[in-house]
Amino acid sequence: MSNAASRNEKAAKSSAKLLLALFITGGIAVWGIADTKGLADLAQSVVGFYFTSRGWFVMLTVSVLLITAVGLAFSPYGRIVLGKDDDKPEFSTPEWISMLFAAGMGVGLLYWGSAEPITHYLIARDYTGEGDAATAALFATNFHWGLHAWAIYAIMGMIIAYFSFRRDCPTLLSTPIELVFGRRHWTRSIGWLSDVMAIIAIAIGLGGSMAMGVFQVQGGIESILGIEPVGLSLTLPVFSVLCAAYVLPLLLPLDRGMSLMSEAAMLIAGALMIFVLLAGPTHYIMSAVVEQIGTYVSDVLAQGFVTYTFFDKRVGHWFHDWTLTYMVWWLAWAPFVGVFIARISRGRTIREFVVGVILVPTLFSIAWFGTFGAAGFYDILRRPTGILAVTEKDPAYTSFFLLQSLPLTTITSIATIVAAFLFIVTSVVSAAFVLGMFSTGGNLNPDRKVKLAWGVVLGALGLVMILSGSIDAVKSIIALGALPFVFIVLLLLVCFLKALKTEFPK
Repeated sequence: MSNAASRNEKAAKSSAKLLLALFITGGIAVWGIADTKGLADLAQSVVGFYFTSRGWFVMLTVSVLLITAVGLAFSPYGRIVLGKDDDKPEFSTPEWISMLFAAGMGVGLLYWGSAEPITHYLIARDYTGEGDAATAALFATNFHWGLHAWAIYAIMGMIIAYFSFRRDCPTLLSTPIELVFGRRHWTRSIGWLSDVMAIIAIAIGLGGSMAMGVFQVQGGIESILGIEPVGLSLTLPVFSVLCAAYVLPLLLPLDRGMSLMSEAAMLIAGALMIFVLLAGPTHYIMSAVVEQIGTYVSDVLAQGFVTYTFFDKRVGHWFHDWTLTYMVWWLAWAPFVGVFIARISRGRTIREFVVGVILVPTLFSIAWFGTFGAAGFYDILRRPTGILAVTEKDPAYTSFFLLQSLPLTTITSIATIVAAFLFIVTSVVSAAFVLGMFSTGGNLNPDRKVKLAWGVVLGALGLVMILSGSIDAVKSIIALGALPFVFIVLLLLVCFLKALKTEFPK
C-alpha cells in the first residue's frame, strides 16, 4: 500500500472513530438528560449483575496489575528507559511528583476526605466495636485510593510511554495490539474498538467527576451562607459557571497555564491538610496515620483478593458499591491519566516510574485520609457533633461541616471551593485534549473544534450526572462506561510484556 493510500486509510479511520465516539457519548448524554432515572436504573442493573457474577475477576485483575508493576520494577526490565536510552527526564523529580498528584487525584480527595471513612464506619460498626470499625473504615478508604488504584494508572502509563517514546508509535491504545500481533483484520478491529471504548470510559468518568465537583462547590457555598440545601436552583448556576470557565482554555494550546492551575489546586489541598492536622486534634490524627501505615502495609496485598463471599447481602452490596466501583472507576480514568503521566515521564526508567507513580501518591493518600478521616472520627467518638447525620444525608457537606469545628472556617471553606473548582476545570480541559487526541488518530495537537466538541459532550455528561441527584447513581453510570475496559487493559498488558521480552533476547 502506498504512503498516500495509508494516510487516507488512517484519516478515514480517525474520522469514523471520532464520529462514532461522539455519537455514542452524545447519545448517552441526550438519553440521560431526557430520562435520567432510566439511564441510572439501567446502569445500576447492569453493573450490579456484572459485579455479582464477575466481581472476583475485577479484583483478580487489579491485583495482577499491582503485582506485575512491582515485579517489573525489581526485575532487569526496571532499567529500561521509557524513551530512547539517552533520553533525560524533562522535569525534576519534585515537579514530576507534584504533577502526578494533580493527574490522578483531585476533586475526589476533597469530596471524600472525611465522608468516605465515615460512610464505611456506618456499616462496620454494626459488625464490630466502634474503635475497630473506625480502623477498618480508614483501611478500606486507603485500599480504594492506594497501591491498586495507582498500579492501574502506572501500567497504563508505562504502556503508553513505552510504545510512544521508545518505539515511536502513535499515542493510541490500538498501537500495542497492532505492533505486537501484526496488522491483521482482528487486530485492527480490536484495536479500533479499544480506542473507542477508552474514549467512552474517559468521557463518562470525567462527567462523574464534574458532578462531584459541582456538588462539592454547592455544598461549600451553602455552608458559608448558612442556608439549607436548595437543590438545582444553585446547582445549575454553579455548573454554568464551571462550563464557562473551561471554554476559553479549550480554545488555547495545552500550555503552562493548565499546569499552574493544577499545581495551585494541589498547593491549596496540601495547605488544607496541614491546617486540619495542626488546628485539629494533632496527637489523635498522627496516631491514626501511623497506625494506618502499619495496618495498610500488613494487609493490603491480601485485601486485593478479598471478595466477601461469606458475608451477608449488606456487606456484599457495600463491596459492589464501593470497592468494585472504585476499581472500575480507576480503570475508566486509566487512559486519560495514563497519557498525562506518560507525557511527563519520558526519560524515566521503569523502576523510577513505578516507585514515583505508585508509592509516593499512596503515601500521600494515607496521610490525607488519615488526617481528614481521623478528624471526623474524633468528632464522632470523642465529641459528637452531628457529623454522622450530615454524612448520611449528603456526603458533599461532610468536609465543610468538619471545617466548622476548626478556626478560620470561612477561609478554609472558600479554599476548598477554589481547589475543587480548579481541579475540575483542569481535568475537563486535559480530558478534552486527550479525547481529541484519541479520536483523531493520536494527533498530539488536536484541532480546537474537536476539543470544543468534546468539551460540550463532557458538559452534557456532567449535567446527566447532576440530574441523577444521587452520588450512587453517578458511580453506577461511571462503572457502566468502564466495564469493557477491564478486558482491554489485560490485553494491553500482554502486548507490553511480549514487547519487553524483545529488549533482552535469549
